[in-house]
Amino acid sequence: MTASPLVLEARLPATACVIWLHGLGADRYDFEPVALALQDVLPQLRFILPQAPRRPVTINGGWSMPSWYDILDMQPEERAIDEAQLEESADTVLALIASQQDLGIASERIVLAGFSQGGAVVYHTAFNRCSELLGGVLALSTYAPTFKGLHLASPAHPVFCLHGRFDDVVSPVLGRRAHDWLRHHGAPVEWREYPISHEVSNAEIADIARWLQQRLG
Repeated sequence: MTASPLVLEARLPATACVIWLHGLGADRYDFEPVALALQDVLPQLRFILPQAPRRPVTINGGWSMPSWYDILDMQPEERAIDEAQLEESADTVLALIASQQDLGIASERIVLAGFSQGGAVVYHTAFNRCSELLGGVLALSTYAPTFKGLHLASPAHPVFCLHGRFDDVVSPVLGRRAHDWLRHHGAPVEWREYPISHEVSNAEIADIARWLQQRLG
């Protein structure tokens, strides 16, 4: 059974929400310090940090770990994944969006954020599955496994792509490819690189805070 999401309630009455997905092998507490730091700047933000289910991951020798979907093969510039599991994870995110709407948060005040594998789920959910305009998408050190050949249905979601220049897990080429695809299809998208590897830096957090303030402040 998958654990319930970690909910960091806004310090002021909540007027917006960020749903933030962790990466492969991590958990819902991974980005808790980042969310708390962002609430110092934006105390009106509620953060929802969901937990991926444990499942065998083929590229890691079949070991079971928190994973939004199985990765069957991983090449420097391509991933083969279990697309049915990706859809299940997208369903989870859509249910979280709906729950926030039930609490009075409009879709335009909901941002989807994800790191690495979590970011891939966020991309897929926002641009393949979500029929309503979102407040934005934060794509950290990630890629888009399902953009190839996709007809973009929701080009209006603003996207902020952040990637480490020396990332040896998810190549910046993959991140840039998603950015370029979105830009080509009319999405308002911004790209930012940092002198880091597969991680999150203080400079990134500061840029995310500014971006969220512009979108939701």
